[in-house]
Amino acid sequence: MKLASFNVDGRDSYGVLLGEYLREPGEEFRSRYADLRAVISAAAHHDMTHDESGTVHDVATIRFLPPIPNPDKILCVGVNYRPHIEEMGRTVPDHPVVFVRFPGSLVAHDRALVRPRVSEQFDFEGELAVVIGKRSRHVCRSEALSSVAGYCCFMDGSVRDWQKHTMQFTAGKNFQHSGAVGPYLVSPDEVADLFSVSLTTRVNGEVMQRGRISELVFDIPALIEYCSTFTELLPGDLIATGTPGGVGAARTPPRWLRDGDIVEVDISGVGVLRNPVCIEP
Repeated sequence: MKLASFNVDGRDSYGVLLGEYLREPGEEFRSRYADLRAVISAAAHHDMTHDESGTVHDVATIRFLPPIPNPDKILCVGVNYRPHIEEMGRTVPDHPVVFVRFPGSLVAHDRALVRPRVSEQFDFEGELAVVIGKRSRHVCRSEALSSVAGYCCFMDGSVRDWQKHTMQFTAGKNFQHSGAVGPYLVSPDEVADLFSVSLTTRVNGEVMQRGRISELVFDIPALIEYCSTFTELLPGDLIATGTPGGVGAARTPPRWLRDGDIVEVDISGVGVLRNPVCIEP
């Protein structure tokens, strides 16, 4: 199933994606579950797919929101593909390199990514994000995938000069509306073979990044095991798993995102996240 959060007629809602249509659950269901995070927390998403009492909307008439508009945590993993480690001049880490993003740093599908006025070094990083489906603490690797509610595309927009101010990534990863997530959440059963999934990032139609999830240094079970050891993962939390090689900073000359660019993160079996770029007013 594909689950989306969206705005329609000036109100925020959620529903099931059915091709070119979104089926919003009925008012009774929505009165019990305020948003997709609540639906996932109650493990009610399967019930939602069978609720036909609501309204069907043409996708062209809605505005996508981040699939989980209000996650408790957004954990991001850096330098997790060998080609990206090499192009950035780093060594393979002994443990996952984890940093955080704030919800306000992300926009939804088709919304504008904002290059901050204080920097011209705005870079792209296409990633697969994991959405947690249940409370998870000290999860062992063999059981880690049972904690997953689904997957979505992620654009970890990076302001490189600010990222390099210190050894911590926080400043360069959290400018307002510098990243994106969406368009929707895809349940695990829709992804037949997770480890054969391919990821491509395009800028204005030109392929910049290409990789496979199987190339992760720390795979998804390892990341869930590691993150659930230092914090309790909650339903709706996101783990962005890292980016392949080909980022703009590693190119000669560097390829920074400019006003009017279109960035697409295309993940097989998951979807295509598309965002224009604008400059902060």
